[in-house]
Order: sequence, then C-alpha cells, then structure tokens
Amino acid sequence: MKPFAATLVCMALLSTGPAAGTAAAQEPEQPRIVIVAHGGPASGPFWAEVEAGAKRAAEATGADMAFRAPPTFDMKAMTALIEAAIAENPDGLAISIPDADVLAAPLQAAVKAGIPVVTFNSGYDIARSLGAALHVGQGEYEAGRAAGEEMLAQGAKSALCLNHEQGNVALDLRCKGFIDGFGGSVEVVQISGDMKAVTEALTQRLTDNKGVDAMLALSASTTGEAAVAAAKTLPEGRAMHIATFDVTETMLKAIADGSAAFAVDQQPFLQGYLPVMFLALRATDGVMPVSNVSTGPRLVDAKEAANRLGIELPAETPAAPGNADGAPVEAGPAEEPAAAPPG
Repeated sequence: MKPFAATLVCMALLSTGPAAGTAAAQEPEQPRIVIVAHGGPASGPFWAEVEAGAKRAAEATGADMAFRAPPTFDMKAMTALIEAAIAENPDGLAISIPDADVLAAPLQAAVKAGIPVVTFNSGYDIARSLGAALHVGQGEYEAGRAAGEEMLAQGAKSALCLNHEQGNVALDLRCKGFIDGFGGSVEVVQISGDMKAVTEALTQRLTDNKGVDAMLALSASTTGEAAVAAAKTLPEGRAMHIATFDVTETMLKAIADGSAAFAVDQQPFLQGYLPVMFLALRATDGVMPVSNVSTGPRLVDAKEAANRLGIELPAETPAAPGNADGAPVEAGPAEEPAAAPPG
C-alpha cells in the first residue's frame, strides 16, 4: 500500500472506531423509578391525575416508571409495597406519607439502602426529617388554614369539616388548620361511603343542626360532590357555604354556578410529574432541587372554575358605587390588593 493511501486508511479508522465507542459509552441508561402511593387511579379522579402526571414525566425522561398503590387505604399493604420496591433497588423511589408513624421505618430503610427518595402529596412537614431529598405537595395545615380564612371572609359562622379517611394524618392537619383559620364553630365529621350514603348522612346532619351554614370537604369526589347534593335538599333561603379540597368537573361546575364557594387545589398532576422528573434527572444528570416544592394551596373561585371549564360566567349588572344604605362612597386613597394565596 502506498504511504498516502495507508495514511488515509489510518485516519478513517481513527475517526470512526473511537467515536462509535464513545457514543455507545455515553448512551444513557433508562432510569428505573418506582412510585408507592396510598391511593391509586381506582380510588378516584385525584389519583388518576397523579398517575397521569407520573406517566407524562416518564415519557419525557425515558424513565421506566411503575406506579403502585394498595386497593384501599391500608398502611400495612403500603409498607409491603415499599419493602418490595427497596428489594428491586430502583434509581429512585417516590412515596406519599399519610401516616409517618407507620411509614417512617420503610422510608428510612430505602434511604439507608442508598435509594434516592422523594415524597409527595402527604408528608410536607416531616419528609426531610425522615431522610427524603425533598417533598412535592402542599403544607396541609397551611392549606386548611387558608380555607378557613376564606370561609370566614365569606360570612360563614358554623362549619363541618368532612373527613373521609380516618387515620390519614394529612386530613387531620387540614381540619386543624381550618379550625384555626375559621375561628368559629367547627365540628369534624368522620364520614365515608358511596355518593348516595354520604349525601343522605349529610342531609340528615344538616336537618338536625340548622345552625350549620358551611361545609369543608377534604375530597371533591368523596365528600365535596355529596355536600353540594345535600345542600340542594335544604329549604329555600337557607344559606350554605361549601368548599372542597381538590377539583372534579362536577365541583368546578358547582363553583362556577354558585352552588359551591371555592376549591383548594393542590395540583395533583404536578405531584405525579415532578417526583419522576426529579428522580430521573438525578439518575441521568446528577441534579436535584434542594428544597421542598409547593404545588398548593391554590384557591379556585368561580372565575377560575369557569375558565377551566371553558365557559363564560353570567354577566353581572354593575351596582352604582355606594354603601349598604345606598349612600355614595367618598373617594379615598387606593388600598393595596390583598396577597393572593400561593399557587
């Protein structure tokens, strides 16, 4: 072979062989992420939205994601699911913490095994102390307090806080925050069952206690829709302020038409999406946020409900400026707008 031709061959080998090997070496492995939640898609639209977010993040990152939940609210079953996930040694584990007394041990076992853990939904206040890298969700007490303050501002005097899942510490914190923010009379009601059973139970309670003029549901699908249905059975003229945690299409319609006052949205899609995204990025690029990420509380009023539904609210006839007795209001310095709730 002539020297020039040999030189070309050598250059070709140098330019193709090592480059191909480098590309193969840099091909990222598919990160394996496991989510263990206390509710799954079969539990209702909230958890279906969480899973949808997780799937979207898995598609965006190329992660191999598994979403697991016990069929009912069961901490022993959830513990077993976490222990099974630890045995698989995934690249990341996302866990909800509705009961830290039970779930602290398996979560800490995952951290001890060297598995990065992100918590979501329940556990905002305690996740970092248990060893989780961060939490994605809302402060449940703070969200409940925001709901109480808004309910008080709307003129309610006596309220029920409807707890559908006894033993879920996050729901206890919502009611505690609501009590502190509301300041008036609040009765915590443990209630569960299907829509018909819950509606009938609430109708009876409202009939027996005519002083109640407000209800806070801790789940839109489980108790919020039933609260609206129960309120519609009351005598005409009895005011009832209804608010709910989370949203469904039915509750959005109720808020838009005035049957309900507002919803506290914690944006479940983000609670599924962000943990998978963060854990996948840590596995592939070594990056991770350094603090909790708040997805709520975000108060949804009639205007936002109508916007989400893609409908127009009925136009209101503007009233002439004046006091309650019709006297004109004197001009004065503009007030600073009230701070919007975090969202």
